[in-house]
Amino acid sequence: MTYRVCFVCTGNICRSPMAEAVFHARVADAGLDDLVEADSAGTDGWHEGEGADPRTVAVLAEHGYGLDHTARQFQQSWFSRLDLVVALDAGHLRTLRRLAPTERDAAKVRLLRSYDPAAADGGDLDVPDPYYGGQDGFEDCLEMVEAASTGLLAAVREQVEGRAA
Repeated sequence: MTYRVCFVCTGNICRSPMAEAVFHARVADAGLDDLVEADSAGTDGWHEGEGADPRTVAVLAEHGYGLDHTARQFQQSWFSRLDLVVALDAGHLRTLRRLAPTERDAAKVRLLRSYDPAAADGGDLDVPDPYYGGQDGFEDCLEMVEAASTGLLAAVREQVEGRAA
């Protein structure tokens, strides 16, 4: 049975597709591609149908990540098929938990940086939106996403192996 993860930010053109691309690479490196699927969406539909922000694509490519992406808006009905919904900041977390049709679905929503022990110690678990800033913001975003992806992969691997047992 496939374990399904969806990364969610506001417009689905910067942070969430970046997290999706990094996590895809981690899953592939771990040999879990047949067991784990990841995609992304936005809490809002502003950019629906558009590709990722060119700065996101450039930063990912510069660091060896590929991305084939079309923005879309998260739908409440998706909760039933998802195992984990990963919010990129506290605003997304609140929106997604309100959208969740059941308490069980709301419990599926977690902040990405909660999987980074260094970030969890500092208290601020938001991945800041780089959209209105310069290239440095996209680089910083990638660093945060990469740092959290290691812990996220470990948590997902534990879930996947628990299903196989």
